[in-house]
Amino acid sequence: MTDALKRLSEEGVAIWLDDLSRKRITSGNLAELIDQQHVVGVTTNPSIFQKAISQGDGYDRQLADLAARKVTVEEAIRMITTADVRDAADILRPVFDATDGQDGRVSIEVDPRLAHNTRATVAEAKQLAWLVDRPNTLIKIPATKAGLPAITEVIGNGISVNVTLIFSLERYREVMDAYLAGLEKAKEKGLDLSLIHSVASFFVSRVDTEIDKRLDALGTDEAKAARGKAALANARLAYQAYEEVFSGPRWTALEKAGANRQRPLWASTGVKDPAYKDTLYVDDLVAPNTVNTMPEATLFATEDHGQITGNTVAGTYEQARAELDAVEKLGISYDDVVQLLEDEGVEKFEASWNDLLKSTEAELERLAPSEG
Repeated sequence: MTDALKRLSEEGVAIWLDDLSRKRITSGNLAELIDQQHVVGVTTNPSIFQKAISQGDGYDRQLADLAARKVTVEEAIRMITTADVRDAADILRPVFDATDGQDGRVSIEVDPRLAHNTRATVAEAKQLAWLVDRPNTLIKIPATKAGLPAITEVIGNGISVNVTLIFSLERYREVMDAYLAGLEKAKEKGLDLSLIHSVASFFVSRVDTEIDKRLDALGTDEAKAARGKAALANARLAYQAYEEVFSGPRWTALEKAGANRQRPLWASTGVKDPAYKDTLYVDDLVAPNTVNTMPEATLFATEDHGQITGNTVAGTYEQARAELDAVEKLGISYDDVVQLLEDEGVEKFEASWNDLLKSTEAELERLAPSEG
């Protein structure tokens, strides 16, 4: 059997799992994925935790204790999610040590309801870093307008960050700028820049979903020919921007001071349209110094029949630009699409967070000790 995941790793793509649950931790499944499937990191989000806590009884014991203490539902969620992240971080610690802190990372997101509040996001990021208390944690901050200064502030405090919900090339450049500004702040404070890490989560499949929907509404031959191309083109041009920023003079000065590059992370890489190959956003986004965070189904699909043929991003920039321009010429506004996706992304995570609040509250009530 061809070991596509091994080849992917050898091409410089770090394989992270886009999922976490207590069952994955306690059953030994996460350790097995690290050992067998070359997984070197984990990402979480409110939707993942909502699904984990609402299924099975893996959290009952902790929930019963929290119910006995009459904690608020928000505190219960933080205790549960940070416990999972802490345990996963401990399982991944050997990877963290072996890669000098680059991988072996677990991400945990700030409350998405704070996405448009800079100060509250910074405060929550500090609190999460303190609660998890593991050097291999990444705090996830959304790349909203309010999130950008929060990224700078949090990085400036020496806390490693996973910037999430990036859809547009312009916003991605702003994210890289916020990271560099944070490193400059950290440097001024005399912090060790080599200990600060970051990834920028650039979302892929949702771009095709939205643009394809608009192309289908047009229904012309030109529109049909443009289907399924925008997401890869967008991601490839993001990598071009990464190459530019992390070879410029501003970066060079920070690199000399020990700073780490902020790696592009391909997020939302599960294929939504059955017309496309299920490993599309893995096979066609192979480039050095990147991360691909995959749902379990995509991970196993890649292992089974992924076609890893070397770097599939280098030399594609001109074609990628032409493919995005072709969509624009059909009357589909790129700026409108990416803004809609950012707004929807925040709304979806907020909705998942609210579902998480409701289901956790129901569990606390179910497991509360009877009075007396």
